[in-house]
Amino acid sequence: MKPDTESSAGHPAEATQDRAPEPTSWGKALGIAIGLAVLVGALVTAFAWPASETRPRDVPVAVVGPPEAVAQVDQQLSSVMSGAFDVEAAPDADTARELILDREVYGAIVLDPAGPPQLLTASAASPAVAQVLQGVATQMAQQGTGASGPQVEDVVPLPDDEPRGTGFAAAALPMTLGGLLVGVALSFGVAGAARVVTGALVASAATGLVTALVVQVWLGSLEGNYWVNAGVIAFTVAAIASTLIGLNAVLGRPGIGLGALVVLLLGNPLSGVPSAPEMLPSGWGAFGQFLPPGAGGTLLRSTAFFDGAAAGVPLLVLAAWMAGGLLLAALGRRRLRMGPPALAHA
Repeated sequence: MKPDTESSAGHPAEATQDRAPEPTSWGKALGIAIGLAVLVGALVTAFAWPASETRPRDVPVAVVGPPEAVAQVDQQLSSVMSGAFDVEAAPDADTARELILDREVYGAIVLDPAGPPQLLTASAASPAVAQVLQGVATQMAQQGTGASGPQVEDVVPLPDDEPRGTGFAAAALPMTLGGLLVGVALSFGVAGAARVVTGALVASAATGLVTALVVQVWLGSLEGNYWVNAGVIAFTVAAIASTLIGLNAVLGRPGIGLGALVVLLLGNPLSGVPSAPEMLPSGWGAFGQFLPPGAGGTLLRSTAFFDGAAAGVPLLVLAAWMAGGLLLAALGRRRLRMGPPALAHA
């Protein structure tokens, strides 16, 4: 009688399946634990450090008055907050308003020899800066004339439905997370470079329409043209998504991790959207404007409240990130078509 080969052959396989996996080495386990702790520390630092160091640094403001009075105000501002403001002289109040509308300054102090100064602000540019300017101008008025405070004119106010600007700040995070989600999902879930890129563009456009619908139409946190704002959101999402897709095409999964770290760990906390780039630690706020979250937030603020003023630089930044991502995706596709290099025959 022949032995039951299937049964006898099956026992080793079953034994192998039932056997517990080999324990991970202590070195690897401890290395992963330490690496996770370092990553958490980096995340806490990236988000907590800029927030804890938020204060005005070289915030551009205009001062209207005679040259001697402008110089005196500059000295007063320096004594109140050293290094906080970058003063620019303006010939009259109308010119100061134009500077605010063009996003060249955040506000203006209009001196009046007969009374307290007038303060021009733009809460839509930055509620935090407008609040700081009002506090400084109030202190100056009390010291100079004994008045309770200056006359305040909000040249570019926030929407009535969102007077504190929290809705606008909250809209910046979905742009970042949306770009990451689109880039990761399509990189891992779709095959074919053309299909991945097309899917990213379609998803970005849809994300822009939906986000603008919620933030502008429903919540009333944005003003301006709905289609333009939706396009800005879509462009920001597409720039982030294409960057991740391109890095994945060239570097594989490590590229996704690298892109996510740059966008989320650096770009989001350094965007300056909740306050202003000039409120972040010196140099870091300017650096954040060259990353997609910062450029996207600045561009959206320009189109929503300032008729597109000062939109050129952030538009170019987003275009550069998107073009770089698409170029990397094309290089990755070319590498796959060429295949691995052939081994030389001995």
